[in-house]
Amino acid sequence: MKNKNEYRKENRVLKKSLLAIASLASIGFLPLGQAADQVQDDRWYVAPFGSFVRTGGDRNSSDGWGGGMGIGKMLDKHFNVELKGFYEGFSGANGPWSLAGGTADLQYYFLRDKFSPYAVVAAGGMNSCASANCGAGFIGEAGAGFTYELHDNFLLRSDVRYRYNNNLNAHVQPGTDEFHDMTVNVGFVIPFGDKPKAVTKSEAPIAVAPAAIADCSTLDGDADGVNDCLDRCPGTIKGSKIDNSGCPVRLVLKGEHFKYDSAELTLNAKTILDEVAKSLVSYPQKNDIEVQGHTSSEGSDKYNMKLSQRRAQSVVDYLKMKGVANKLMAKGYGESQPVADNRTEEGKSENRRVELIWIEY
Repeated sequence: MKNKNEYRKENRVLKKSLLAIASLASIGFLPLGQAADQVQDDRWYVAPFGSFVRTGGDRNSSDGWGGGMGIGKMLDKHFNVELKGFYEGFSGANGPWSLAGGTADLQYYFLRDKFSPYAVVAAGGMNSCASANCGAGFIGEAGAGFTYELHDNFLLRSDVRYRYNNNLNAHVQPGTDEFHDMTVNVGFVIPFGDKPKAVTKSEAPIAVAPAAIADCSTLDGDADGVNDCLDRCPGTIKGSKIDNSGCPVRLVLKGEHFKYDSAELTLNAKTILDEVAKSLVSYPQKNDIEVQGHTSSEGSDKYNMKLSQRRAQSVVDYLKMKGVANKLMAKGYGESQPVADNRTEEGKSENRRVELIWIEY
């Protein structure tokens, strides 16, 4: 058992150590310009912990152990508030001690990062019992600690605190109602919910010198005879007749496009229609298109009318299959609209044709 002189010497050393901790805690509330700007984390959390208690000499007791639980909220990038309860016990000259109490904590974080140091002050109440003598009193704490983030929802935490306890004339310990202890707390913090993520700040756009713009009056990208300054329909289908704005109004498909006496498209016809479809898809125009079928004078008028209708429909079906979105209308004219003399083979060949007519409204 220690004598009174040893307890007094031990108490002086403890007070000096606790004074240093209190000073460090007070520094923590000075403004810190270097704290990094971060997205605000305002989650609630629970914080279980275990404690080692370094008792002051006034208690005439040995050191002890304890534990507790805190419930807190992160207010902003610097402050947390927390309510916590605890229980601690240790042996003493007047019998075993048991301390049960709670505090309201205010924590100040120097910065929020993976490793986050903080200072803390706390105030609350505590019921102290030494053997059969019990009494309620006031406690105040000040200290410093840190958290270390292992996961968005799991952090290790530890702090060291000076605790002042006044039992308000309860006379739990003969000779004094004031006690000075040190506690070392180790535990972890479990925040609720997802951690807010920082939003990447948009950087100011870098000014780029405008590229030299070519004189559009000298350009004709689709080689339709209308310069690009005036061309309202870029990508004109090769071979089509256009208006003054460069938009197609008529496309005549000549040559052997169908098998003899049939509406089946030849390979040559499909190759040409592939290019037509590609242009209509790449440069869509809202115009409806009438697909006209024409024949030479060979055969009866009735037969030629039906054949021209079937051939026009074959072209419509093929263009739709290739993704053309315009409204396409098939119409057969038979031999009623010749463009050349049906008395010659050359004239008959020109009359056997399909025309695409862009309809203006």
